[in-house]
Amino acid sequence: MSSFFVVLSFTLISLLVRSCLPFGTRFTESHANISVPIRINVAIFVLIFFKSLEIFNSKVHYFMLSKNQIKFITSLQQKKYRFANQFFFAEGIKVIQELIESNFELVDLYTILDDFKKVLETKKTIITENDLKKISALSTPNTCLAVFRIPDEKKIMESGLILALDSVRDPGNLGTIMRLCDWFGIDQLVCSKDTVDIYNPKVVQATMGSIARVNVNYIDLESFVNQTKLPVFGTFMDGNNIYKANLPQEGILIMGNEANGISPEIEKSIKNRLTIPRFGTKQKTESLNVATATAIVLSEFRRGNF
Repeated sequence: MSSFFVVLSFTLISLLVRSCLPFGTRFTESHANISVPIRINVAIFVLIFFKSLEIFNSKVHYFMLSKNQIKFITSLQQKKYRFANQFFFAEGIKVIQELIESNFELVDLYTILDDFKKVLETKKTIITENDLKKISALSTPNTCLAVFRIPDEKKIMESGLILALDSVRDPGNLGTIMRLCDWFGIDQLVCSKDTVDIYNPKVVQATMGSIARVNVNYIDLESFVNQTKLPVFGTFMDGNNIYKANLPQEGILIMGNEANGISPEIEKSIKNRLTIPRFGTKQKTESLNVATATAIVLSEFRRGNF
């Protein structure tokens, strides 16, 4: 068997020989900082070479994001850039997994762990925690962030119970309301055009994946209410007690703005006024949070199904 001379650092030799030839460990440890020519049998060299490849490929390799990548991803926190590019992003394993398993198209996945085994390697990039902090919208980033394509808006399903939001502005409220729709089996959510965008990162986060199962349309709410053949319900302080109302299984339920309630333009088209009665003895609470009120009202509508 032939052999040849090659100059290798004994630090490297130590790493490789520990994996391939344990009997050489003592020799390499005592010469860890020396580089000298040594004679290596060709067969042993080939073994060491391929073993080194195996060791290299077994490691998790991190990739640094470029400034342009960071700039692009962070720009998606703003509505104008989301719609200009037709992309949005989600954070967290649960939300991302829900979206991947739905009809949303995954564009890129960035993660600090070697997870999401079913995602194509061409769409997955393992990054450092530091890079994740640069692109995350969270004060305490999760372990992953994924960019998805915004799908085409589907046709409104004008049947069953439809929830309509009139100028709801808080991302957390909208995300929670979408979870409520998912929980109570409300397939269709319609929003006035000045309601917060469902692809806002805070909304996406608050939905906890329910964004994948509720159809959402942004419309001229006044025109929609005026032309519908379904009964229209709204919540007001002076409405009829919801616990005594005979609620149908089909209709449009309108929930208003956090501060001002349902707008006057929409209110004049609502024939069925509901209220959630106050039970406190002092009766000083002015209103309920819109997401809390939505939960109570949807529960009452669904209770009639039993």
